[in-house]
Amino acid sequence: QVQLVESGGGLVQAGGSLRLSCAASGRTFSTYAMGWFRQAPGKDREFVAAINYSGGSTSYADSVKGRFTISRDNAKNTVYLQMNSLKPEDTAVYYCAARRYRTLAETTSLYDYWGQGTQVTVSS
Repeated sequence: QVQLVESGGGLVQAGGSLRLSCAASGRTFSTYAMGWFRQAPGKDREFVAAINYSGGSTSYADSVKGRFTISRDNAKNTVYLQMNSLKPEDTAVYYCAARRYRTLAETTSLYDYWGQGTQVTVSS
C-alpha cells in the first residue's frame, strides 16, 4: 500500500508560479511511475503530467506543455510539479497518483493510488 500526500497548493495571480510536492510512503516508490492530474468544478479529472520510475521519461498535456515541469527525487520519495506562467484556467484540485509499473501513463484508470488533492486557484 502506498500513501500519497500533496502539498504546495494555494492562491496565486495569473502569470505566477507554484511548486506542488507529493510525498509517498513505502519502499517501492522508485519502481512506480507517477502522475499529476487535476479536476476543476463540474469537469472530469484530467491528465496533467507523468514521469516514469527513473525520471528519464516524461509526458505532458498540451495545455501545460512548456509551462509545467514534472520531476522526482527517489531518495526523498517525492514527486514535484513546477507550474509557471499560471492561467485562471489552471484553477483546479491537483491530485498526485502512483502506478505499480515503471512506464508512465496518461489515463486515470491506469493508476493504483491517489492522494487527497491540493487546491490551486489562479486569479485574473
